[in-house]
Amino acid sequence: MQSPKILEHDLNQYFPELLKFESIEETENSAIYQKIKPTVERILNAVVQEDFSDNPKSEIQNPKSTVSAIAWNIERGNIYEGIVDGLENHEGLKDKDLLLLTELDYGMARSKNRFVAQDLAKDLKLNYAFAPVYIALQKGSGVEEFAEGENTVSIHGLAMFSKYRIKNAHAVALPNGKDKMLGKEKRLGYLRALIADIEHPAGDFRAVTVHLDAHSSRKHRHFQMKIVLDALEKLPPLPTIIGGDWNTTTFNSQNHRRAIAGYWRRVMMGPKRVVKNHFPHPDRYFERGLFGELEKRGYDYKSLNEIGVGTLHYDVASIEKNTNLRDWVPEWCFPFIFWAAGRVGGIVSGRLDWFAGKDIEAVGKPQTIGNLKDESGTPLSDHDAIALDFRLLKS
Repeated sequence: MQSPKILEHDLNQYFPELLKFESIEETENSAIYQKIKPTVERILNAVVQEDFSDNPKSEIQNPKSTVSAIAWNIERGNIYEGIVDGLENHEGLKDKDLLLLTELDYGMARSKNRFVAQDLAKDLKLNYAFAPVYIALQKGSGVEEFAEGENTVSIHGLAMFSKYRIKNAHAVALPNGKDKMLGKEKRLGYLRALIADIEHPAGDFRAVTVHLDAHSSRKHRHFQMKIVLDALEKLPPLPTIIGGDWNTTTFNSQNHRRAIAGYWRRVMMGPKRVVKNHFPHPDRYFERGLFGELEKRGYDYKSLNEIGVGTLHYDVASIEKNTNLRDWVPEWCFPFIFWAAGRVGGIVSGRLDWFAGKDIEAVGKPQTIGNLKDESGTPLSDHDAIALDFRLLKS
């Protein structure tokens, strides 16, 4: 078990110099990077674990036969108090055995420099494991660029939380689909899958938090999932639940040109057809390689998700989303984007968040939990949460 001390560093002083580089190759070949490389690798190879659960003894003595899980991209943890309130009090979110969460900051101005994973574990009285994925060289993209204050620890990652003991936690590196030093939001690092075993009263099982690359091709997301599945096959067999933000947008977003070409392809297919039959169903055609890989390896996803229900929604009226989109789509595209979205009512929904599992089965109906807002009406995240109750078929 590694404490948060392993993530301490003094790298921020080097960020102004690092920001001058335009590629990861140029960065890694520089003298300044070679100087800081041991610290960078220490952070990016770390998995932090701490135990804060006060799980009632009565629950251990009267074990549940099912496991309740949530997967949710919490958008950095920016709306922290609302997220905590939702996980404590929302009927669809509260009192879960397992949380598989993506996009959690540690020491970023946009999320008030919290260690979001540690704070959530303390406030919810849960055990947690946290894996860094990026060392952020600046505040972020879109509206995040204007966040008050400065970054402190400058780390972004993913995590899992449980009432029960988390053991054998480790992370698997997923190669980037795009050079993270090319463009406006410069970062060191790469996405990772976080894998651990959970000692649940119903039996031990394996949990995996996965965040696949948004700025990548469909083929690359498929490749990233293959890496995760390959890593799992090397471990002793256990019932397994995989959950997270898989960024199954149907697009190739490695660069502006490919994203724009993909947009026009969908216009030619017919906006209404694509919005109805493809964005909420990426497994049908565009992302079928990824989902086919899961099924080929013996993983079920169809019975573990609310199929056809979107988890991310683009509203042409959202100033914030359009500000963020302008960081990677040219201004001239917007009239056409607005036209296409207008053909389907101005709101486009896609399913980006998923569960998959082996040797488990759903209990009841999986849920997509949307319209999550704080007391002021601010959305808690740009993603909806997904929920699943399941039983173990082996242990």
